[in-house]
Amino acid sequence: MIYVRLHPIRNRPAREIRAVPTKVELCKAEEVAEGSALRVEAEGLTVAVFNIEGQFYVTDDACTHGPGSLSEGYIDGDVIECNFHNGQFDIKTGEVVSPPCMIPVKTYPAKVEGGTVVIEVD
Repeated sequence: MIYVRLHPIRNRPAREIRAVPTKVELCKAEEVAEGSALRVEAEGLTVAVFNIEGQFYVTDDACTHGPGSLSEGYIDGDVIECNFHNGQFDIKTGEVVSPPCMIPVKTYPAKVEGGTVVIEVD
């Protein structure tokens, strides 16, 4: 969430305004075969869309360790191995599974609406 702090007026506390999440359409679900990933650039984001047993998951495409592209990595179950230094992440949670990666990758809750994979971003 993005918060905006307003100036207090006559000893009133500042109010916080929550930004409305933006829905981002990424790709057609049929474009991502089961057990594969697709790199998508949309609304200033570069993400990897994964289809794991018919469920869709979305992470940032860039590895947190180096210049690797997760959408070009090796998928084993719900783990993605980066094509650069072979670090691994849990596709569902973004957590590091094995080094050299140390920082989790950002994930986005995904859903399919009308055959299109969508996420909401703040």
